[in-house]
Amino acid sequence: MSDDEIDALATGFCDCTLPKALWTHEAHFATALWLMLRRPDIRVERDMPGMIRRYNESVGGVNSDSSGYHETITQASLHMARRMVADQPDGVTPAAALAALMASPLGDKDWLFTYWSRDVLMTAQARRDWVAPDRTPLPA
Repeated sequence: MSDDEIDALATGFCDCTLPKALWTHEAHFATALWLMLRRPDIRVERDMPGMIRRYNESVGGVNSDSSGYHETITQASLHMARRMVADQPDGVTPAAALAALMASPLGDKDWLFTYWSRDVLMTAQARRDWVAPDRTPLPA
């Protein structure tokens, strides 16, 4: 994905015009990286939960105990994306950071199951609040 494509995708997410079909695993990470690298006015760990909830509702989704926004997945993904950015050279572009991230184990949409069992991660509690990994801690 190019920087221009990421700019368009992230802008579409922020203004709730991104088609739902484009809100993929890669798009979630692309948007998080773009926000981290291009929008210092946004604190992603604090602000992205509300942004995701608003986006979900804008495309007809429901944020409930069984669908929509998931706090543990969001915060874990942001933690790992931030680690990826920290490992990149100064001035890294969103496209370069995304390429590195997607080439890593995070590119697999099931990466979370290295750290959480499905039984823990898929609970209503994990969807509503941060639940620590039950398999192995996230890297510091």
